[in-house]
Amino acid sequence: MPDVIVPALGRQWLTGLYDPVLRFTTRERRFKSRLLDQLSPGPGERILDLASGTGTFALAVAARAPGVALVGIDADAEVLRIAARKQAAGNDPSVPFVRGLSYELPFATGGFDQVVSSLFLHHLTTADTIRTLSEIVRVLRPGGQFHLADWTRGTDPVMRALSVSIRLLDGAETTEANFAGKLPALLAGIGLENVRERTSFRTVYGTLALFSAERAA
Repeated sequence: MPDVIVPALGRQWLTGLYDPVLRFTTRERRFKSRLLDQLSPGPGERILDLASGTGTFALAVAARAPGVALVGIDADAEVLRIAARKQAAGNDPSVPFVRGLSYELPFATGGFDQVVSSLFLHHLTTADTIRTLSEIVRVLRPGGQFHLADWTRGTDPVMRALSVSIRLLDGAETTEANFAGKLPALLAGIGLENVRERTSFRTVYGTLALFSAERAA
């Protein structure tokens, strides 16, 4: 895997702090609960958690709908080890976590009913975001849905000011599309339909929004 992997908090030595930082700064429980409701997983559905990180959301999906065929993928080996330990310690439903790049997904075309991703695209340049979204379209079945949680343009001056911390941490180039409010246009530009912003949350890092879209049937 030759590409440079960006750790969840930007520095490998901070990875162990990822779960508590996310929990206390992003209103994680609330936004992931809403994202799970939006996903509304059903028995027998094939779902991909893209950039699954430490596995918190994937394990919540599996607990909500034990009959789903769910797989998590992430490029960071360390967060995948944390996900495996979390799964073993919690005696949670079995979820395979695999290592791979978002723009070279090791899955068959049309293999998933839904793809979900949270707090990931702002780590990518616009070019790699487009490559990633193209892969999402490829692995979705016709009519399949994509659900996204990520930073977006601040809803007011306070939220826009707070978003500066994310821009400094993750870089102006990778976060530009998010904070310019370009995510819906990027989703529509690679062929997804019915792109909608479903809700948004005020956080200490700025505005976090949930989006949904569909692959053309």
